[in-house]
Amino acid sequence: MAPPVAEAEPSEVKGPHPSFIEVAKPYIFEQELQESLTALGVSEQREDQMRLQGVAWIDRVRKALLLPVRTYNTACVYYHKFRLMHADNEYNYIDAAAAALFTACKIEDTLKKSKEILCTAYNMNVGPADKLSPDDPVYDLRIVFETGHRTLVGLERLMLECSSFDFRNRFPQELLIKLCKSCKYPAEPISKCAFDICNDLYRTFAPLKQTSSTMALASLELAARLHTPPAAAAALDPVRHHHVSPADWGSSRAEVMETLLDLLDLYTHHRTQTLEGPKFAIEAFIAIRITLNNEAAADSLPRHTETDEAALATLRQNAAASSSASLTNGKNGAGAGAAGAGAGAAGGTSSGKPSPQSPLDAPGSAASGAAAAQTTPVSPPEMGARGRGVGERGRDGTVRFMLDVGRSKEEKEKVAEFFEDEWEEVVEEIEVEDGNEVV
Repeated sequence: MAPPVAEAEPSEVKGPHPSFIEVAKPYIFEQELQESLTALGVSEQREDQMRLQGVAWIDRVRKALLLPVRTYNTACVYYHKFRLMHADNEYNYIDAAAAALFTACKIEDTLKKSKEILCTAYNMNVGPADKLSPDDPVYDLRIVFETGHRTLVGLERLMLECSSFDFRNRFPQELLIKLCKSCKYPAEPISKCAFDICNDLYRTFAPLKQTSSTMALASLELAARLHTPPAAAAALDPVRHHHVSPADWGSSRAEVMETLLDLLDLYTHHRTQTLEGPKFAIEAFIAIRITLNNEAAADSLPRHTETDEAALATLRQNAAASSSASLTNGKNGAGAGAAGAGAGAAGGTSSGKPSPQSPLDAPGSAASGAAAAQTTPVSPPEMGARGRGVGERGRDGTVRFMLDVGRSKEEKEKVAEFFEDEWEEVVEEIEVEDGNEVV
């Protein structure tokens, strides 16, 4: 006779997962930016390098494609948000920049096929005789473009997820032109300089933190200070001299000051990688920075608005300590090699030939085509780098995106009622016989 089979205890009945709700963030402040970069474990120098190279690639390709500046603005914002969610060792920065530009073309209704973007990037690295069209019948190049197309499609979805499907974008150039006309500045040189400074502003994280009016006011003020004699600029605010108050434009002097200092950081440390930086001596930017620092100290303006400065300083100290500790790691050489490879992808190899790092680069040899053929679309789980990303959470339950914070809170409170454990206290008397007595 077979031994009796023990009956399994009935398992707890589980209902459907309540799903995850991701609320879009139209503004990301400095403390959140630093927390994201610290969680990714990227050094400040590496972050600056990847950010500037990616935005420069977007700017070059969009000018070659004759795309408007609004597409450039949107592509840069999507590129920054993508990098805040994914570590730089999981993707090639050129692939991310191309995917951001491809996504921005769809959002701003300046449609370009992915193969057009890839072909334009290829033609930028070759001579006039070697330029191709997107439908070129060369078999090897069709493989390169098709592989790059699959990569862009895979990254496009991640771009949208990192932005929480928020298509609300800011275009400070429109407001900047109105300000220039209001202040009666001539088109040359101040207005054009302010427009280029506004484009350079997207090489920083300021577009994620500030409104359109703040960015326009900061760009115009810096352009006016650059074209004002030093003696007059030290005692006169060129923008407020024309009765332009930040409060009238929904901004504040602290926010404009933060944006100005972000711009001066860019022009002081990376002047040659900007549009307006090479046109002025570095002493001009340093003199303006000294003037603004004195004003901020006199008016007690914080360096970063809407930020806990003490917590931010502690966060940066911890990041610097971890970065210095990683220099003694044996894997540091590999990281340096990866950084060098990334730099080579931007400008080519040491021999002057285009680098085969990415299918978006011009393949200078057969090795580049082989490297491109091996590139595969990135799956969402592989891209999760900062805790539980969108792709990883999607395995446990549906990830839903919302724009209204109040609606998401109401829904969470309503759903929480069905997942609360209800307990009922029951008092029961039990008689226990102890010999002849009843307890």
